[in-house]
Amino acid sequence: MLFYCAFFLFSLNVKDDVLCVQSKPELSVGTEHETIVPLAAESSSCGCHNLKREAVVDIEKESSIITENPAVKYSKKSNERHTDTQTNGEETDTRSQMVLIPGGEFLMGTDSPGIPQDGEGPQRRVHLDHFYMDAHEVSNRHFQSFINATGYITEAERFGDSFVFEGVLSEEVKSQISQAVAAAPWWLPVRGADWRHPEGPDSSITDRLDHPVLHVSWQDAVAYCSWAYKRLPTEAEWEYACRGGLHERLYPWGNKLKPKGQHYANLWQGKFPTHNSEEDGYTKTSPVKSFPANGYGLYNMVGNAWEWTSDWWTVHHTTDERHNPAGPPSGTDRVKKGGSYMCHKSYCYR
Repeated sequence: MLFYCAFFLFSLNVKDDVLCVQSKPELSVGTEHETIVPLAAESSSCGCHNLKREAVVDIEKESSIITENPAVKYSKKSNERHTDTQTNGEETDTRSQMVLIPGGEFLMGTDSPGIPQDGEGPQRRVHLDHFYMDAHEVSNRHFQSFINATGYITEAERFGDSFVFEGVLSEEVKSQISQAVAAAPWWLPVRGADWRHPEGPDSSITDRLDHPVLHVSWQDAVAYCSWAYKRLPTEAEWEYACRGGLHERLYPWGNKLKPKGQHYANLWQGKFPTHNSEEDGYTKTSPVKSFPANGYGLYNMVGNAWEWTSDWWTVHHTTDERHNPAGPPSGTDRVKKGGSYMCHKSYCYR
């Protein structure tokens, strides 16, 4: 999600978050690998790609779809204004701190994808200009400031429901649900689930203001970024920033998932979806700065909550060298990156 203003849109996905970026004028500026073995069965996936209303068994489709497409605004003064809101290095309650990502070239994607269906190949050389990116996922506190200032109503609130992972629901809420996502039955449509109530009407964000905002559609993410005078990152910008200056490594910190036994991301440990051993300290989301930052000073680029980008998703990529690529001109889904706390290395590698 930076929301990083990087929210991503599934009409009603519980895990989607935002991460924002801002363009910047031009400036001058062989290790042992772990083996990734994707599991074949559908049950080995978190099922996030199935979270669409038509995938729900016996659920009525909404009579109308929110089609509002807020304009994405850019401002040369936005980052300066943002910087002015800092006090003694601490963030204000309205907008998150941004980090300058130096322009350069990198090899995007891979020729040896962990999960070929994700469309991460082939590897191609990409050149990017400098840009600013939020230092971390958009928190509930920052999103609340946006809502308070604009009165914006998210799509999950307009629809009246959103998908929630069964493992985090109370027994009372589960007892009222009779439908599920056919291909991923641990995802349930919950009435009253939205960014203020991540696990349904009997939950709140009161003690999670520093956690990433959830239940945010792509349109919601764009609206937030527009309000903050920012924009969503392209997929290329997101991947370049995620790498943190490293080249051809599996993770933003290197090739080991847990260097010296230390956890660097909020991921699923144990057997999905029945048991999360909580080895990293969390069974759900974690605060947006809960793990070490990468080489660029960006937090939680992997795990915690999926993050939206501006690109349309496609599995067809050229090997041609590109400058500031923005993805295909149209499509059916937007690119989501980074995974969530429900991801395990055996089935979630984006």
